[in-house]
Amino acid sequence: MTMDATVLKSRRRCARWPKRASIRPAKRSRVFSQAQQTAAKIEGQGASVRAGARDISSKAMSYAEKNVQASLDYAQQLLQARDLSEVMRLHSEFVQSQMRSLAEHASEMGQTVARAAMDAARPKTD
Repeated sequence: MTMDATVLKSRRRCARWPKRASIRPAKRSRVFSQAQQTAAKIEGQGASVRAGARDISSKAMSYAEKNVQASLDYAQQLLQARDLSEVMRLHSEFVQSQMRSLAEHASEMGQTVARAAMDAARPKTD
């Protein structure tokens, strides 16, 4: 196809465009209204997602702080240990408490994520 033929074909398409695009004003306003409503819903769901993300983030920071504090306490106890059997006992207690803590945190975080997902998916009623 030559350049002239391409230009002519493009001009013919453009000449037909106003016929295709002519939407009655009533229908056009209804379409715009629906688009605005959809945008508002999406914005509301975005706010729910942001709130859920903040909650998840604050919980994760809280868990990290607790973990660091438990590790520091463990290190302090190790420094005061008198013999190897006490070190082994402290280590066993620390590992057990960390595993319990991990299970609790995972459960709480799972509930928080599920709640955030439900809130984000819930249709907003104004």
